[in-house]
Amino acid sequence: MMKAVLIALMVLLHCLGQKYTLGEEPVCQNQPSCSECIRSPGCAWCTQMNFLKSGESNERRCDSPKSLKDRGCEDVRVINPGKHPLDYVKNNDLSNDSYNVVQLKPQNVNIKLRVGVPYEFTVEFKRAQGYPIDLYYLMDLSYSMQDDLEQIKTLGQKILKKLKDITETVRIGFGSFVDKEMLPYVSQLPPRRKNPCPNRINTCQEAFMFQNVLPLTSDGREFEREVSKQKISGNLDSPEAGLDAIMQAAVCKDKIKWGNVTRILVYTSDDTFHMAGDGRLGGAFLPHNGQCHFNDMGSYIGKAYDYPSVGHVSRVLQDNNIQLIFAVTEEIYPAYKALSALIPQSVVGVLKKDSSNVVDLISEAYSNLSSTLVLEQEGAPAELMVSYRSKCKDNQAANEWREKGECQGIKHEKITFQVRLNATACLKEPQIFRIKMQGISEEVKITVDTECQCDCGAAEKSSEHCNHKGDLSCGMCSCDEGYLGQNCSCVQRSDTIKMLDFCRPDNRSLVCSGQGSCECGNCVCRNKYRGKYCQCDPDSCEKHNGVECNAFRPGVFNVYT
Repeated sequence: MMKAVLIALMVLLHCLGQKYTLGEEPVCQNQPSCSECIRSPGCAWCTQMNFLKSGESNERRCDSPKSLKDRGCEDVRVINPGKHPLDYVKNNDLSNDSYNVVQLKPQNVNIKLRVGVPYEFTVEFKRAQGYPIDLYYLMDLSYSMQDDLEQIKTLGQKILKKLKDITETVRIGFGSFVDKEMLPYVSQLPPRRKNPCPNRINTCQEAFMFQNVLPLTSDGREFEREVSKQKISGNLDSPEAGLDAIMQAAVCKDKIKWGNVTRILVYTSDDTFHMAGDGRLGGAFLPHNGQCHFNDMGSYIGKAYDYPSVGHVSRVLQDNNIQLIFAVTEEIYPAYKALSALIPQSVVGVLKKDSSNVVDLISEAYSNLSSTLVLEQEGAPAELMVSYRSKCKDNQAANEWREKGECQGIKHEKITFQVRLNATACLKEPQIFRIKMQGISEEVKITVDTECQCDCGAAEKSSEHCNHKGDLSCGMCSCDEGYLGQNCSCVQRSDTIKMLDFCRPDNRSLVCSGQGSCECGNCVCRNKYRGKYCQCDPDSCEKHNGVECNAFRPGVFNVYT
């Protein structure tokens, strides 16, 4: 008895080993229609009318292309969508022409994907030499920055000259910030409000949230003139409204006059920053809406809004392709280093007490930013996985696919990125997303759709193959009401229970052994199950005396010793 049990167990394990891979049923089965079939990778559908054997369900039309061919389906009757070629809507060559700079190729593509079948294509990038730069200098004008302001008043020409070592076309602008003009950030006592200096000897300007002092200009002397007019200010608490100022400098594009060029925002301070939630102390309960809040004088009037969050600022900077340079004193360097880690395309430099090194700091920081390339997607649908493999220097490709394409230490070399798209589910309609290089305004626009419907042509109405009782489409009959079967040859009867008795060997057994459905007293088996009662799985049982599944009871293997 024990020997028989062991042998039965071995046969069962053998059956399971042949039928399953890691506990999964074959993926190309149990698909009742052509469209559902082709949504599984590696599956195809046979439209051949005389393809199915008696007792086989239409689900058996779905199988691997090889299996369908082995089972007698003609190649021309197999629907197995292949890869569609990439449709280049715009694919201009890389160019350094100042009138038509192209740094990213292609620019616009259409692609159709099959679910679960990865598609790869190439994106090229080469940074144009002499590409124009806009630099906006955003300065903390709280009282502790007094000596820094005096230094900056004379640096306009030096900043321009340093940047012109990189490109001939440079513009600079200037903005300043302190804090919200309300308690507990700024004193509301009239004398202190008018002159927030800590002593009566000096005269300070009234505290303000943000001022756009000078929109971007190519005139270095105008920069020096406007900055020289600025006076220091003051507030009560240590953190400043720096994040709010960054937000305004980014979203007020028309006021700042940002061009479609390399955009750099230089932020200088000697203290930390207020974040989302801090504004509630002063009654600013509204979450920041990310809008421009300038008046006609270039001053900020959005004090009813809370300070923006770090994530919000980061998103806005990325959306507007602005690279951020934090120039801060040594004492607060760790805080801004941590902040920079949360903001892509940002770097931190240590500012001397009097800002005397700011020109070299800007030059070095820009060099670090421009030598790092990061390619990423924006707005891809949830059903789409996007990954990258970078070919950086010497055309050596990375071994792994990553969420972003990244290269370090790049100057003006041409870099190639392999992009892989993989749809995990069908899209309801075509979707548009973009692939962008951080800090660059150019992008690759991608319109993606999925191949999830079989194109079998118009259905044949009242088809002869369906006994004129149904429509024929994709090799399968869709029967009129009251008719069943592969060819709609079975009239549905009212005595359903009696018909079920013909689909099982006895009253104790499952209908069609639980592996099929009963149609007019005949079993229509699922998957590869066969036999009058769908009791035989040819892949699971060994043959005995040359006969597959030599068993008399459904679900029970006969063991011969």
